[in-house]
Amino acid sequence: MLTNRKFYLSGLVVSLFLAGVISFYASSSPDGLEKVAEDIGFIQTAKEHTNSKGTLADYGVKGIENERASVGVAGVIGVVGTAIVAGLGFRLLARKPK
Repeated sequence: MLTNRKFYLSGLVVSLFLAGVISFYASSSPDGLEKVAEDIGFIQTAKEHTNSKGTLADYGVKGIENERASVGVAGVIGVVGTAIVAGLGFRLLARKPK
């Protein structure tokens, strides 16, 4: 049990580091769909999505002026949120019937 705990904790630490620090250095090139839209020529018809003004829109956190910090905080929020949802889901799945 302790070995599993160390493994999961190590994975969480690595994920937080990648999302909080390394994610800032990801490519700023358009993603696949955006690239195709540019190549074919219909990018100008694109509209903002419903949540474009949201707190975590555009890979950052609104209100944090430093771009590097904004991207890092958004990544950390994503990792923590995913870990919570996955942890709860795994606990529900691992329940033993009475």
